[in-house]
Amino acid sequence: MISKLFSLFRPQPILSTIHRDQHSISRKQVSPNALKVLYRLKNSGYESYLVGGCVRDLLLGLNPKDFDIATNATPEQVRGLFNNSRLIGRRFKLVHVTFGREIIEVATFRAGHEETADDKNKSSTNDQGMLLRDNVYGTLEDDAVRRDFTVNALYYGVQDFSIKAYGPGLKDLKSRTLRIIGEPEVRYREDPVRMLRAARFAAKLDFQIEAKTKAPIKDIYPLLFNIPPARMFDEVLKLFLSGRAVATFDQLRTLGLFEPLFPATAQLLNEQIEADVDREFIDRFLHQALLNTDDRIERGRPVTPAFLFAAFLWPVVDHKAKQLVESGTPVIPAFHQAAQQTISEQCRHTAIPKRFSSQMREIWDLQHRLPRRTPKRALYLLEHPRFRAAYDFLLLRESAGENMDGLGQWWTDFQEAKPGDRESMVKELGPGGKKRSQRKPRKRYRNYNKKPQRATE
Repeated sequence: MISKLFSLFRPQPILSTIHRDQHSISRKQVSPNALKVLYRLKNSGYESYLVGGCVRDLLLGLNPKDFDIATNATPEQVRGLFNNSRLIGRRFKLVHVTFGREIIEVATFRAGHEETADDKNKSSTNDQGMLLRDNVYGTLEDDAVRRDFTVNALYYGVQDFSIKAYGPGLKDLKSRTLRIIGEPEVRYREDPVRMLRAARFAAKLDFQIEAKTKAPIKDIYPLLFNIPPARMFDEVLKLFLSGRAVATFDQLRTLGLFEPLFPATAQLLNEQIEADVDREFIDRFLHQALLNTDDRIERGRPVTPAFLFAAFLWPVVDHKAKQLVESGTPVIPAFHQAAQQTISEQCRHTAIPKRFSSQMREIWDLQHRLPRRTPKRALYLLEHPRFRAAYDFLLLRESAGENMDGLGQWWTDFQEAKPGDRESMVKELGPGGKKRSQRKPRKRYRNYNKKPQRATE
């Protein structure tokens, strides 16, 4: 009875076919390894299609980052066809077929979980409607309904090289509209991360989020606080390491989705919360950090998650440290205590791996060590494994408007100077490695009216 009622309200699967002469996708644009997987599945008697973002990006004239495949073969059957594969996942069982560094992800067609909700080994939800397990398999049409957005419900097959599209998928692609499939609130409750995906796709593709798709987010975004921290860490990397970090940040703040990712930083940016902070500086600082991230990605340079998280959490560490100093804690212990508290609190929401959190602490710690320049200390800092990241972080603070008394330029010149010149640069500094005051020496005036004192025996 429940499944019959559900079928009356769920969107009916409508797949249209776009033949080879009606679209621009060619096999030359597809990864050779993805084609190997498609052809082996086809030759073994299974349906198989490139699906989702790779098809969408090819139609938009973009280069897909990866190629995913959907098939009617079960994960176990796929695993049996490829020795270079492994089963992963429990909530969503998938197969990863590896070709060196490239991974082709293969998923079995999904069906509506309500149809067999009594089988807890295949499908289950919690009290909020979130899917805890979704391994109910179905047909291509069923799978299209289970996709998140219409522009992702696109399938390209090697049987006849046609594209199959769900509902208004191609129309939305042309109008650059992001529309969720089904009832928005129900789909978000099934997987709250879909709200983050909406923000990411809108920023990455420069799409507009359809009004009904956007409407429930402002009320149910707290569901994201229930997502496992490890998964949220992965989502943060997807959001900000795609080359559109600035646009993504603005989109998240507009939708109110930044708070579940970085609650403490969001609190400092919240104008309704009274706090002795410079919100304009924090906003400039974060935008500059993300702008630099986008620039590095565009130039093909590496970006470490440690630097990204260090930037997002620096305003929190700095604010906490100042509060501790005002309460009587010495500067350095206050800073270390603030850093520890900030990382511990953040890990409740995004599980930052220790290899990154330790690098973050080093970058922050060097911000207090870079101003103290003695001959031995300056050369030691220059050889520090985290010096370059800390130096870039220092320049970031200056570019956002923080007055560092020319410290960034000094370190820039010090790196470029010859060994003999470096020694002279350090000697020009005052005690403790601080810049000498440029004040003129005070003139001494002799008091001629004062009588000389007599020497006493």
